Amino acid sequence: MKRTQSFALIAGLALATTAVLAAPPVRDVSAKRHPNIAAAQRLTDQAFKRITDAQQANEWDMDGHAAKAKDLLDQASRELKQAAEAANRH
Repeated sequence: MKRTQSFALIAGLALATTAVLAAPPVRDVSAKRHPNIAAAQRLTDQAFKRITDAQQANEWDMDGHAAKAKDLLDQASRELKQAAEAANRH
């Protein structure tokens, strides 16, 4: 039982550390070439920052859902970059 509790504590601390150290999504799509994709990427960055604000206001206790949302926003930003690169090839 103590081992399970210790593991849960360590996992929780690791998750909280990841949430603190996670960087906002990179905005690297040219707004001149792809204004809509760049705008979408900018919105992922704004959402990431609002989630960070919510985490701080709630003292990080969101059962990992905020961190997961931030990971998904980062993934969305990378997908938007790939979409812009694909459009550049055509």
